[in-house]
Amino acid sequence: MPLVVGLGNPGGTYQNTPHNVGFVVVDILAKRAGAIWKRERGQSRVAKGTESHPLMIFLKPYSYMNLSGEPVRRTLERYRIPMAEMLVVCDDVNLPLGQLRLRLSGSAGGHHGLLSLIDTLETESFARLRIGVGGGEPGADLTDYVLHKFSPDLHDKVEQVVQRAADAVLCYFREGAQRAMNQFNRDAEIATLSPDK
Repeated sequence: MPLVVGLGNPGGTYQNTPHNVGFVVVDILAKRAGAIWKRERGQSRVAKGTESHPLMIFLKPYSYMNLSGEPVRRTLERYRIPMAEMLVVCDDVNLPLGQLRLRLSGSAGGHHGLLSLIDTLETESFARLRIGVGGGEPGADLTDYVLHKFSPDLHDKVEQVVQRAADAVLCYFREGAQRAMNQFNRDAEIATLSPDK
């Protein structure tokens, strides 16, 4: 059964921030699949789809972004999921706002959540869907940028991006990586997003 991992930080402080778009996407997918989130040992929330094709398991590590690796490793082992059946969803400050990039492997690219996974799993060979959130103003502190909430007036625009990312995940598992990359790794026609200043 495929595993979709959304990276983010737990708690209301981090809701609606660029760094938590991975959590939002797996929430969308779990809702579409009729799945209910349950707390598991090892600082994580897991939901199993009952109405999706294919059936999938969704994971939100609750260990905070920089320590995402251990909850992911434990989930892979507990459910005996091969690495080839895992897709990680996360934000990316190196991509323009709203743009998606699906890759089958690669470096962390400065993303601490991906770095934790790579260090813990001892491989870069796992699929990941990066959601562009931009990097803010030139010279801005990236940590502050990704942890700063989007303004309420951007709700509809952010919703377009995360719904499109959820569609990309489904396409990946239903139609294959190449089809998903061809369809979603192009510039999205979505209005520019920006966190509230």
